[in-house]
Amino acid sequence: MLILSCDGVPTRPLEPTRAAVGIDLGIASFATTSDGEHLSNPGFGRLAAARLATSQQAMARKRQGSNHHRRARESLAARHRKVANQRRNLHHHAARTLVVRYDLLVVEDLKIRNLVRRSAPRPDPDQPGRFLPNRAAAKTGLNRSIHDVGWAQFVSILRAKAEEAGRVVIDVDARHTSDRCEACGHTAKENRASQAVFSCRGCGHTVNADEHAARNILRAGLARLAANSAA
Repeated sequence: MLILSCDGVPTRPLEPTRAAVGIDLGIASFATTSDGEHLSNPGFGRLAAARLATSQQAMARKRQGSNHHRRARESLAARHRKVANQRRNLHHHAARTLVVRYDLLVVEDLKIRNLVRRSAPRPDPDQPGRFLPNRAAAKTGLNRSIHDVGWAQFVSILRAKAEEAGRVVIDVDARHTSDRCEACGHTAKENRASQAVFSCRGCGHTVNADEHAARNILRAGLARLAANSAA
């Protein structure tokens, strides 16, 4: 699917830069560009987790309907708002920086609902009524990190700022952006040696995994744009 952000007259157009960028969204780095820039992920929810838990426990100890319970609920809500505001401010700043630098911005069409889907139970064939480990605890931690970084909100803000500035945002299919070698084209899950390193099993090409994915994203975006222009 091809999505162009600028379908109207930009309200605050920026001067063209003739530059394009692919953006890989992640957890360790909130975003990595095809130019090799890593935007750090402060993890606002993770940093505030202890205080949020304390506020939640304090509210639970109060009698529902009482003034103490109402004040505890308001205090908890205020802490959640602070985290949300910090995350939103980060997204606005990062989006503005990227829109100023690049005419074309390419992102993955991430199916976030699928990414945060709960792990399905795995019945144990040898022990009816019992289940095999399904890494549900690890998946829960990953889901929490995905929600904390807020990819969907960032892309939405990026689109709005791009449209305002007369820039273009393109979505590309996320499949194989992380496991297809940019050097030889060999595609395999094993190419992703670790979360941080891409190492091609075909040609030996080794590089930072996030930067490699961002370049693949940019390449896919440019190909999609060229195909759309030729149609």
